[in-house]
Amino acid sequence: MKKQSLKALAPMAIFAIAMTAVAEESAVVERTAEVSEILNAGAEKVQAAKKAQINVDRIADQTDGLLQEFKQVNKQIESLRVYNSQLERQIVSQKQMMVELEESIENATVIERGISPLMANMLSALEDFVGLDMPFKQERRQQAVADLYVNLDSAKFSAAEKFRQILEVYDIEADYSLSMESYTDQIDIEGNGSLVEVQMLRIGRVALAYQSKDKSEVGVWDKATNSWQPLGSGYRRAVDQAIRIAVKLAPQDVIEIPITAPETAQ
Repeated sequence: MKKQSLKALAPMAIFAIAMTAVAEESAVVERTAEVSEILNAGAEKVQAAKKAQINVDRIADQTDGLLQEFKQVNKQIESLRVYNSQLERQIVSQKQMMVELEESIENATVIERGISPLMANMLSALEDFVGLDMPFKQERRQQAVADLYVNLDSAKFSAAEKFRQILEVYDIEADYSLSMESYTDQIDIEGNGSLVEVQMLRIGRVALAYQSKDKSEVGVWDKATNSWQPLGSGYRRAVDQAIRIAVKLAPQDVIEIPITAPETAQ
């Protein structure tokens, strides 16, 4: 009986063991599935975190870019404020200048009406002065005065330019009083209309002398008689030395030449 019972229990035990094994395997499978789900969930969270971090980084970059742009715009606004302030000051200055220009234009009209007669008088005085002065470079000086008369009546030049031209000739005439020069010219020594080529010597406006080409004759302009007066042979060397000084072939030195005494102004 016992052997039969044991034989009957053996299959039951085997079945129980098999079921137990199946149950354990099923539990293992379930735990594996749970672990897989947990791992998948963790992976999904990691991916989500990565995406979130990417979005955070992108937003941070955008924010930084907007901040830099904001700072740059603020700088531009400040620069514009300074520039506008400067323009306002310039506008105030320009308005003041416009007022001054309008006043100057009104004054210029009055001055221009008065300067034309003044220039005419200056030219007339200059013409008389050249005519009464020593006869050096006379044609050139008379032509300069004639040109000024032409320009005075010309519409090509403004009143200011006409006045400048007159003052320029006045300056040239003034310089003649302070300079010394020698040049070739043709003069009427005998007063008979016959021109002779000579070497001229001018010392300011106090002496005007000539020397013949062969250096044998010298003379000076006599303002009292308005004629050329010959000098004796004793002046030949002095005149020649003065000419050499004038053309810078000899150093400055004392020379003895008859000069014209200054006249009392009328």
